[in-house]
Amino acid sequence: TLVLAGQAIMDGGTEAQKQNLLPRIAQGKLIMAVAWTEPAGRYDPSGIKLKAQAQGDSYLLSGTKLFVHDAHIADTLLVAARTGGTPRSAEGITLFLVDARSAGIKTTPLVTIAADKQCEVAFRRVSVPKANILGGPGQEGKGWPVLEKLWQKGAVAECARMLGGAQWVLEATVQYAKDRVQFGRPIGSFQAIQHYCANMATDVDGSRYITYEAAWALDKGTPATLEVARAKAWVSDAYRRVCATSHQVHGAIGFTKDHDLQLYTRRAKAAEVRFGDADHFREVVAQQLGL
Repeated sequence: TLVLAGQAIMDGGTEAQKQNLLPRIAQGKLIMAVAWTEPAGRYDPSGIKLKAQAQGDSYLLSGTKLFVHDAHIADTLLVAARTGGTPRSAEGITLFLVDARSAGIKTTPLVTIAADKQCEVAFRRVSVPKANILGGPGQEGKGWPVLEKLWQKGAVAECARMLGGAQWVLEATVQYAKDRVQFGRPIGSFQAIQHYCANMATDVDGSRYITYEAAWALDKGTPATLEVARAKAWVSDAYRRVCATSHQVHGAIGFTKDHDLQLYTRRAKAAEVRFGDADHFREVVAQQLGL
């Protein structure tokens, strides 16, 4: 609600939309979800296929969105749809503020590896007033720059969330290494376990500072594509490594549903691909280096 929908409204909304929505978001009275990705799972313009057809003072939305977080409890959906342009172009993408209880919307919770709340949202000729275009009717077909900025902010926010998970995994692993006794001594006294924990700590601190750098660059308002891409590429891999190493330290107990580690591992895998996986962001880094 805050990081994605709230930032999109701040960046692209009219003054009236900001006054109407942002205070309610800040007070926790409005739940919003961003309906961006579709079956292709892409975050670039080619991934947006949902059609919006003009009809009088409204648009009719038809298509399907996937992996929409919290759509099942959302009051309002921020929906990316095509009002024109070619299938791969950034032109013709429009953002709509849609009442989540509108006729023609069907929301289905998905079963996910991370046990998080992602949904499929199907739109069947859902009528949305032109006044509900983010930025007003004059912003028809001009929604991509807002989404592009949102993509970077979302990626950095995801890095911060992954960092928090990795920090918990590190602390839990170090404590387990101190408490678990084998061969008459804590397993943390063995050099192999010490090195495992040292590698985890290095990954966690590396993730912290590269995430902070990306957030700082975004906050300055200057181009931050390189910093964001480096952060998401690094933290995606680092969080997965931290969890995998933690499983080596914990042994069998870390794989059971009775222990929290398995949940962090599953959520690390889901976060790894959100907003683009590490390989995608490495390609962005290479492009930014002129390669």
